[in-house]
Amino acid sequence: MLAAATGAYICFEDEAGQSLRPPKARTRGRRGHTPVVRVSGKGSGRVPVAGLVCLRPDSRGRLFYRMRLHRGRKGERRSMSEAGYAGLITAAHRDWLTVVRLPCDSDLNPVEGARANMKNGPGNLAARNAGQLAAVVRNRLRRIQYRPALIDGFLAQTGLNLEPEPP
Repeated sequence: MLAAATGAYICFEDEAGQSLRPPKARTRGRRGHTPVVRVSGKGSGRVPVAGLVCLRPDSRGRLFYRMRLHRGRKGERRSMSEAGYAGLITAAHRDWLTVVRLPCDSDLNPVEGARANMKNGPGNLAARNAGQLAAVVRNRLRRIQYRPALIDGFLAQTGLNLEPEPP
């Protein structure tokens, strides 16, 4: 693998979003009483997040992310802009980039693991507004950033190997 032989980072990018409607999650209640979490479902607030996982052999994996707050206003962009992606790459301090496109929602993309981990936490959260949701998402992503073993686990989950093949 050329990247491993030259000591370059391999970076994977993906974009996902979290809406105000919480994902279904398990919860506990008294026996015979199904717990119900009421969600207004009002508003179209959304938090789009673009993530970049950078990996190389014998180095700590890194997660960079950019997020925006979409409040559902008329004419407001629902996803990340080109400037948002440029900021994401700038945050990774990259001065060259080779792009290899993977299929959407590919099992070979470690960012999918980061996204799933981020969405796993707010299962029983019923956010009141998009600002509160953004704060929760930011908190979850920061927790992932400071756990390099977890980021390495996202790569292991894909089955990819960054080590160069023996000659």
